[in-house]
Amino acid sequence: MYKKIVVNVCEHETRVALLEDGTIAEFFIERGNISDIAGNIYKGKVQRVLPGMQAAFIDIGINQAAFIYVDDLNPGGFNELNTFNSDTAQPGDTANLYHEQIHSPKKNHATKIGDIITEGQELLVQVAKPPIGTKGARVTSYATLPGRFIVLMPNSDHIGVSRRIENETERTRLKEMVISLRKQNYGYIVRTAAEGIQEQTLENEMNFLINLWKNIQDKCKTSSAPFLLHKELTVCLRAARDLLMHEAEKMIIDSRPDYESVLSFLDTFMPSLKSSVEFYEGYEPIFDAYNLEGDISRALKRKIWLKSGGYIVIEHTEALVAIDVNTGRYVGKHNLEETILKTNLEAVKEIAYQIRLRDIGGIIIIDFIDMEKKQNQEKVFNALKDALAKDKSKTNILPISEMGLIQMTRKRIRSPLIQALCEPCFYCEGEGKLLSKQTICYNIYREIQRESLDMAGNKVALHVHPEIAELFHVEENHLISSLEKMIGRQIVIYPESEYHLPEFEIIET
Repeated sequence: MYKKIVVNVCEHETRVALLEDGTIAEFFIERGNISDIAGNIYKGKVQRVLPGMQAAFIDIGINQAAFIYVDDLNPGGFNELNTFNSDTAQPGDTANLYHEQIHSPKKNHATKIGDIITEGQELLVQVAKPPIGTKGARVTSYATLPGRFIVLMPNSDHIGVSRRIENETERTRLKEMVISLRKQNYGYIVRTAAEGIQEQTLENEMNFLINLWKNIQDKCKTSSAPFLLHKELTVCLRAARDLLMHEAEKMIIDSRPDYESVLSFLDTFMPSLKSSVEFYEGYEPIFDAYNLEGDISRALKRKIWLKSGGYIVIEHTEALVAIDVNTGRYVGKHNLEETILKTNLEAVKEIAYQIRLRDIGGIIIIDFIDMEKKQNQEKVFNALKDALAKDKSKTNILPISEMGLIQMTRKRIRSPLIQALCEPCFYCEGEGKLLSKQTICYNIYREIQRESLDMAGNKVALHVHPEIAELFHVEENHLISSLEKMIGRQIVIYPESEYHLPEFEIIET
């Protein structure tokens, strides 16, 4: 499979698309706001400790307070410099941001958060997850610093090797090399790209990351919380580090400064990849040249049509994402069970594609069309597992239930695409439905009824949307006649073109 990275840079916004055989598979966007702080390291101040939730709110200098769970804290590991005791710490999950497997800290349910930190205390934390919706950023005290070949874990002494390196001899060689080279009691995870690496190259990167960590500690000593100690790479450089260095064959950038920045970055970490970076000089916008805008727009739609004529519907709720599969216009050729199976199998590919492209995380419920044969259910289940195998985010899929549903989870790292690019409708406030015109008329009827008890004037002026005004004059005219008799006053209707549909105003005259 040929993979290519396409980068579009304009003022205050950078978009990165990963193409697999010419089709967009992953999409990243950075706009310089608080949604782009994953991986940043801060000196924060504890705002509030919540013993009942075993969590605390941390002020890291952004509008919304971050939160930290007790399992993400290093019990007894703080010293007077707000750094950590690496002898007692265990690595956190922050490095999952860099698509490597790192063990999570051991949960200790007996530890109380109030015994570890107090309000007003300053501590060094790293953003594990950026703010998503109404939730603040999740932070951890187990910092990680990723390089090209290794991830430094200064709060741990654990040494691990990426599971993607399957050769046991090579795994042993790399682990022994790290053990022999390390001077401080720091932990390391050897990344997939380190396979076949020479000792000198690995030593150079270890020294670079150690010096970076020392600089962060020095800043921590001299700064007051809240303070940004270390900023994660831009989305363009992250694409070079995590995608070009690991899986893509080419990277095309339409910005000269960013093109030069990537070359400089690669010159430090992987000079041999500089020839894989290309500056786009075409007159047509780069995303138009690669036909990406249509796919991005399609990834924001609720209904996705399949080639056969069937379709899927993707609904985001507060707690989960529901995906429904329908046959639509597809009627099949032989029998109903075959038609259903074909639609479900086609839907599987599109669902896996959309989940990855939209970066949907959390709980996902998929309602496939009911299949009578058990073997067909297994075909659909296995097809979904295979389709999601290329997804770097961890997924857990349960077999089809008796109700024909598949329940699955996908690790949530960033906000889903629809949340990053869209906002709730100011008209319906995200409900997706509006009150019908008839319902609005009856609401107005009841409101005039209530207000009439305190009225002293002879007339009532009713200001409404033009469509509501027309309805009152024609189909719902009986409501106005009934009200005038009931309250003993004339009702004059004034259409207001600037009003929203459910908006109205009752004025006594």
